[in-house]
Amino acid sequence: MNPLDFLLAPLGYDFFVRALIASALVGVACAIVGSFVVLKGMSFIGDAVSHAAFPGIVIAYLVGAPIIFGGAIAAIGTALGIGAIARRSGLRSDAIIGVLFAGMFALGVAIFSSIPNYVGDLFHFLFGDVLGISVGDLQALMLLVFGLLLVLRLLWKELLFSTFDPLGAGAAGLPVRRLDDLLLILIAVTIVISLQAVGIVLVVAMITTPAATAQLLVKRFTAMIRVAALIGVSAAVVGLYVSYSLDIASGAAIVILETLLFLLALAFTAIRSRIYAVQGASKN
Repeated sequence: MNPLDFLLAPLGYDFFVRALIASALVGVACAIVGSFVVLKGMSFIGDAVSHAAFPGIVIAYLVGAPIIFGGAIAAIGTALGIGAIARRSGLRSDAIIGVLFAGMFALGVAIFSSIPNYVGDLFHFLFGDVLGISVGDLQALMLLVFGLLLVLRLLWKELLFSTFDPLGAGAAGLPVRRLDDLLLILIAVTIVISLQAVGIVLVVAMITTPAATAQLLVKRFTAMIRVAALIGVSAAVVGLYVSYSLDIASGAAIVILETLLFLLALAFTAIRSRIYAVQGASKN
């Protein structure tokens, strides 16, 4: 098969086209929110909230409600709970995250195990199934991504200020606590957006890895977001083609590619630093 046929053949299938669009949207959303997550050192929260979405997904399935909204309610509730308990209890946030992470996921597993027969529709949320996304799922995904980008557009300066200088933002009269809660909500929504693409198990990598890779390559935050978005979308598209051609899980293929890009960026920055060190030594 020549390269052109390799690129065009999968596009003859509607499910593959839907998966490409969904993956690109997820890549952009994860890149933007993930940049805030990496900058604030909140990657563990992403892992906790992704697992906390599972009981909401299972309960929504049992009552006949939209699964994605059930996951969103559980994820947002857990994210806000982490922030509220951390402020009021005096405990370290990592301890609170660990407790809620384990408890919510265990609740989801308990409810899931009580369902008499195997439920494939729920199982794919653990490991992702972007190739199985429907037209309705894609429309819901577009709506969520549009809402996410709209909120970020309207409150971009405030979120940026409170992220880089929370004390200065508070002194300037910004509601830093509410902005922190809003960021937690945005993280939760992004996680729910990403669940069908890569699943609960891998979603934290989709949020963290492109942003961490971009942080190695550029210094300015806006440039970091652009590079992270490019990495997220490119890895999603290439990963889908790899998944299609090798018949492997799409979510795993996407995350593996993102990890390889991170390792390449790490090697590049190490070589660049060594070159700069040698050049500096030669000048002296």
